[in-house]
Amino acid sequence: MKQQISSNEGGVESAKIFTAQELEKATNKYADDRILGRGGYGTVYKGFLPDKRIVAIKKSRMMDGSQIEQFINEVIILTQVNHRHVVKLIGCCIEAEVPLLVYEYVSHGTLFQHIYKKDGVLSNWLSWENRLRIGAEAAGALAYLHSAASKPIIHRDVKSANILLDEYYTAKISDFGASRLVPLDQTQVTTLVQGTLGYLDPEYFHTSQLTEKSDVYSFGVVLAELLTGKKPLCMERTQEERNLATLFLIAMKENRLFKILEPRLLREGSLEQLQVAAELVKRCLQLNGEDRPTMKEVAIELERLRKFNKNPWTHDQQGHDVSACLVDENEPLDLYSIHAESYTNANEISEQFNLDSSNLMIFPGNSPQ
Repeated sequence: MKQQISSNEGGVESAKIFTAQELEKATNKYADDRILGRGGYGTVYKGFLPDKRIVAIKKSRMMDGSQIEQFINEVIILTQVNHRHVVKLIGCCIEAEVPLLVYEYVSHGTLFQHIYKKDGVLSNWLSWENRLRIGAEAAGALAYLHSAASKPIIHRDVKSANILLDEYYTAKISDFGASRLVPLDQTQVTTLVQGTLGYLDPEYFHTSQLTEKSDVYSFGVVLAELLTGKKPLCMERTQEERNLATLFLIAMKENRLFKILEPRLLREGSLEQLQVAAELVKRCLQLNGEDRPTMKEVAIELERLRKFNKNPWTHDQQGHDVSACLVDENEPLDLYSIHAESYTNANEISEQFNLDSSNLMIFPGNSPQ
């Protein structure tokens, strides 16, 4: 394993090889009060290195063939990446009983945690402006992975739980255990379907053909989360609207999108911004990957949205209050009046997103791997 890691060519920076003793000391023997989070992959601990750096140490649950592969895969990929919005891999330990990865410490949790506060209260900082900024930062990082890294990288598990936030609430993409390097002369790779239900690209699920557009679909779901504050899968919703992607597309088709948007955004975002953002989500969620934008196009669009002149959405250009007519249930108006040409009815949309998970490697939807 050490030979595979050290033989990485073209890497941005070699990962430091830590001893098991060094990481035991850094985590106070993996004390419970150092635990940052748990998931299907194992546990992440907060660690303190001798040079005073604070790190996050991912400790796998067990050592088997698939975990060794994911461990090596993540090391190789992250040593080829250098981007301010991608979590930095500091090193690893290969002499312990289970794989250990050491990352920069990102202090303010995941985007998932901030969108869905357990007490039901949204983080005050999560304004429309900050949602656009986080979306633009994450999109820019994915665009870099797809086109600017030494070899194209498809993340394969884009979700709000894999977007970390630092002390300045800057976004950082994390968890590359499922990611794939794409040969420069190819645009797709055939893989065992792997991902998180609710975010998983239906085209990839049905064909096993992984392309960069699979990340675009998953990112579209993240954008829908930011716009609505609704979880990607919710068993409490009706069957046809259980999947957020389906719910979003149906709401657009039935001209009632404003009813599912986060109420705060209706006060803070301009009408034009919300319309453009909704259309961008729709394009990302197209069933045919070729119809989706690239991540670079998504990043450019989100940056453009951030630069829009901020006009209160509840007033028109003459300053008249128009909120009453927009929220009046008797009015046919909506934030986005659109025809969903690709779908004939709500059932058709729902059926396209009803995935059979019998042969799918599923990750927990609310935790990084």
